[in-house]
Amino acid sequence: MMNDNTNFSTISVNGFKTSRLLPMVDIQLCIKSLMLASSDEIYLIDAKTMQLVYVSELAQKNTGFDLKAAKQQKLDHLLVVSQKALQTHLKTNLSVSEYVEIKQNQTPISGLAGDFQLRTMLLQTEDTEYVLVIKTALTSNEKTVQALNESESRYQAIVSNTPGMVFQFKQDSQGEIQFLYLSEGSRPLLGFAPEQLYENATLFFSILNSRDHANLNASMKKSAKDFCVLDWEGRVWIDGWQDNKWINIRATPRRLSNAEVVWDGIMFNITQGKKEKLDLENSRRDLAELTAHINTIREDERKRIAREIHDDLGGNLTAIKMGMSSILDRLKSNPDTLQEHIASLQFIVDETFNTVHKISGKLRPNILDLGIVDAIEWQTKEFVKHLNIPCKFTCNTAEIPLSNDQSMALFRICQEAMSNIAKYAQATEVNVDLSMNDDNVLMTIIDNGIGIKSDDRLKTSSFGLRGMQERAAVLHGTFRISKPVESKQGTMITVKLPI
Repeated sequence: MMNDNTNFSTISVNGFKTSRLLPMVDIQLCIKSLMLASSDEIYLIDAKTMQLVYVSELAQKNTGFDLKAAKQQKLDHLLVVSQKALQTHLKTNLSVSEYVEIKQNQTPISGLAGDFQLRTMLLQTEDTEYVLVIKTALTSNEKTVQALNESESRYQAIVSNTPGMVFQFKQDSQGEIQFLYLSEGSRPLLGFAPEQLYENATLFFSILNSRDHANLNASMKKSAKDFCVLDWEGRVWIDGWQDNKWINIRATPRRLSNAEVVWDGIMFNITQGKKEKLDLENSRRDLAELTAHINTIREDERKRIAREIHDDLGGNLTAIKMGMSSILDRLKSNPDTLQEHIASLQFIVDETFNTVHKISGKLRPNILDLGIVDAIEWQTKEFVKHLNIPCKFTCNTAEIPLSNDQSMALFRICQEAMSNIAKYAQATEVNVDLSMNDDNVLMTIIDNGIGIKSDDRLKTSSFGLRGMQERAAVLHGTFRISKPVESKQGTMITVKLPI
């Protein structure tokens, strides 16, 4: 109980506030009157020690504790809020001179079930501060109103911070659309105030691109029929701003009792993301076309050089060899030294022929003219011939009809793969399989070597691997490096090209 020497310098009860010093008797009578007249539980707490000073008779009745017993209880047993939370609340609202509501932050204990509203106010004397706490039990209606208010506040906070437009619209049995709810996001997104769209929903559809409008109608029909999420994106033209936007609609359908369908959802401006995506796709397409063009020019140049080497240089060498043969026939009676010299020249010419054939074959293998199956098989035989490593070739068909670009890509990938096996794999066995189905051609090259480390695939100097991957990508195919399915070591290269 407060002593008779306590003087309040500031007190506010039910909104009344005074700053003059009142006689202690008047103050006590005022607080007693409040406690006796109030239908709420009232607690007075020392703000410094957080010890209970006084409780109203209603509080004693509801808790079952008299003042002495109540002082021995923890605050969270009486007020359904922890002492720490109360102190934090007081610190935050220290300068407030009127009632401030504090939210409950834990489940009521000691049988104090129910919903309550807690309001606090700070009372000050010359040397002591007190906390006046009013605990109000909420009725069923009050709880409902409070829950609705809190829900509405949360909803408005979410909507106001959503980067888009929150909406609800329905479609009646005649197919007519009506907006039931629109957030203020409709103004910056569509250029229409919510009131305009409430009155005339066709304004929204009037700014849609005609093709996208048809797609939206089809998506809405499917969503209403299957009760699946409506996920649509399309273009709108804002005439007042002379602006073309991409928007995305995501909404969930539900059916009303009168068979009408209602969608609740959100509409976003995805113009920037769409533009970046389109720019990226255009860039990739331009890069793929450029790479394909470069490869075509490169192969055409190789073909031209191979033809010139074969026709021009090869023809000249043939003429030289024929001339030398004629000289040999005429100089049979000449000294042995001259004949040996000419024989040496003939040997050089033969070696030149071999060099010409090698260069020509590397620039543009003539074996490709026989088809990709024969070309890959020839390459595996050459591998065995030069390295003496067993290499098995299999194919599920005698011929595979491919374009020149596709045949060259598979041949070069196989050539590079076999070269890498020879240089690094330390393999003792290689298998090459070529197969065709209705949609694609598949080439698989498997060795039992030491394999390729993941780090090595990412090296900037791995031009061979990057080149193989790019050749496949240019032709809309795939290139993959993995371990053989039935082996713990080795490497498997898989190339798939669409036919």
